[in-house]
Amino acid sequence: MSPRTTPPFRADHVGSFLRPTYLLQARERKARGEITAAQLREVEDRAIAEIVGFQRDCGLASITDGEFRRTYFHIDFLEQLGGVHTDIPVTVRRADGTEELAPPVIKVVDKVRHAKDIQRADFEYLKEQVERQAPGCTPKVTIPSPTMLHFRGGRAGISREAYPELDPAFYDDVARAYGEELRSLHDAGCRYVQMDDTNMAYLCDEKMREAARRRGDDPDELPHRYAQFINKVVALKPAGMTLAMHLCRGNFKSTFAAQGNYEPVAEALLAEMNLDAIFMEYDDDRSGDFRPLRFLKPGRVVVLGLVTTKFGQLESKDDLKRRIGEAARHAPLEQLCLSPQCGFSSTVHGNNIAVEDQRRKLELVVQTAREVWG
Repeated sequence: MSPRTTPPFRADHVGSFLRPTYLLQARERKARGEITAAQLREVEDRAIAEIVGFQRDCGLASITDGEFRRTYFHIDFLEQLGGVHTDIPVTVRRADGTEELAPPVIKVVDKVRHAKDIQRADFEYLKEQVERQAPGCTPKVTIPSPTMLHFRGGRAGISREAYPELDPAFYDDVARAYGEELRSLHDAGCRYVQMDDTNMAYLCDEKMREAARRRGDDPDELPHRYAQFINKVVALKPAGMTLAMHLCRGNFKSTFAAQGNYEPVAEALLAEMNLDAIFMEYDDDRSGDFRPLRFLKPGRVVVLGLVTTKFGQLESKDDLKRRIGEAARHAPLEQLCLSPQCGFSSTVHGNNIAVEDQRRKLELVVQTAREVWG
């Protein structure tokens, strides 16, 4: 079996990396007003140049900017859409002493529109660094899924003045805004975009499903509605661009927010969505078995997130191969790839894992993929 020459690659990754200390310090100085936004960007440029080389040295074929210009994987993008207002989330300490990130308040306060290019300048710098340091590799941009404008607040989080009815106006406007962003990125040379989505994974968790019911939504209907929503974006994707989605169950300081087998969303996700690839978290028992992969339709790819980014202990290569074999009982091996289950730092805070463990895990993904797929 041959390696893939187009994304997603047999050994891929979700995108975010642990921020270097000097970058975190620069962000703190910017928050205190001690340096300007331009000076912070110079520090970000340095850190991104370094993380490009890091990914190259690990053997990865897709390369991101590590999300080094962001505080949160989703808010920094969504708040730049016209008509969207976000409140910064807060850290909540549980009774057992662990921490979780309380969901941000994301509100649609006016008609959603693409007010400006959001990721283009960031991508252009990434592309320049990849061409300089890692020729032949593919720069990848990660953005939050459009479903995040609906799921967290439901109908109550979307202005009734702007959208008396959600369907089709709201979904069409959001898809159009995303389509314009994708075209902007495509014009800059981007050919690989990943949308990060918590909501489909949350709909596998009964607690989250009950919360959706309390908001007035049907958790059995939502996955199919979201499939139609995502397909509106896919229909506007420029030719030649790979559009993937990563399903996340929460990734804040090595904690998670949701669990449950993918069965409640599998058909909508794998048979109805017209995406090129789906990154699915499968690093431990909270994700269930591989049977939902039976819905994967021809021509689509699932990237198996078998290597955890939450803890430093290194997985066994033999165990990874065994689990890939189990997945291949339900979907063709040719339609499968391998990655870590999530990013290493979905928020600026980072997971509780060492930089060297981050490297070892990525190298393990690359080595295992080579041995499985060639």
